[in-house]
Amino acid sequence: MSNRELYVSPSNVFSGFQTSFDDADYVVLGVPFDVTSTYRTGARFGPTAIRQASLNIETYSFRTGIDLENIKIHDLGDLHVSTDTSKTLEMLQSVIKDILAAGKIPVAIGGEHTITLGIAKGLGRAASKTVIVSFDAHLDLRNEYSGLKVSHTTFMRRTNEEVRPAKIIEVGTRAVCKEELKYAKEANIDFFTTQCIRKEGTVLIAKLLKEKLETCKNVYLSVDMDILDPAYVPAVQNPEGDGLEMHHLLDILGSICDERVVGFDVLEIAPDYDRGVSAVQAAKVIFEMLCSIEKSRKSRHQT
Repeated sequence: MSNRELYVSPSNVFSGFQTSFDDADYVVLGVPFDVTSTYRTGARFGPTAIRQASLNIETYSFRTGIDLENIKIHDLGDLHVSTDTSKTLEMLQSVIKDILAAGKIPVAIGGEHTITLGIAKGLGRAASKTVIVSFDAHLDLRNEYSGLKVSHTTFMRRTNEEVRPAKIIEVGTRAVCKEELKYAKEANIDFFTTQCIRKEGTVLIAKLLKEKLETCKNVYLSVDMDILDPAYVPAVQNPEGDGLEMHHLLDILGSICDERVVGFDVLEIAPDYDRGVSAVQAAKVIFEMLCSIEKSRKSRHQT
């Protein structure tokens, strides 16, 4: 029995269109985990809410000209999470390895942002050739928080230290502490603040991001939905004012979602804090990312 069969159970099918695992290009995995949450809790309910939302929004993308109905997606279900963070990350790492070994692109739905550490470890040797781009209001580069070395506030620092990706770039930053700024400078972690994005515009920021990614082999994308202003996603675990608008996020994501993307995650929706709007936004982000990657893959094959 494979790790994906051992640790995962079926759930509602994301988007409502299910391709067999063997035939799929993209594999959706829910990770209902929020054990280290320090403000709001409830992201463990995110995967179910986002799946439900995905069944009730249209599938055609005007941004890409791609219809999600034509993309080969398989929804594995939800990871069997533990209250032990280390065990959950180990299981997640094993399942991600299975998905990648099968030649598929993993799409993780959270859950709290700590799970990105487990996914990054699942990249294995490819991690050293992978640039991780995180869209997040927070840098998550603390060394420790509330006595925890591994949590949603520290996972990016642990990722840099333990996984050693080719580079880490963070986008939409607007909530940090001095310790994180110091570490980011020392570790050569680039970040684009919300204020910078507004001042310079998404076209220029997308251009700068593409330049930084120009020579990299692989890209992993992580989207904490608190990158958006709480006006658009009130149901996130750590809302932070002065955020981006939806079109800012989709414009930038669309510019870097190409055939080099080896996986992505969309996280931190705590659906009990609103009436479903935030889950709809998250589902839309996943739709558009899938369509952008698929468009790039199709263009490559045609040439």
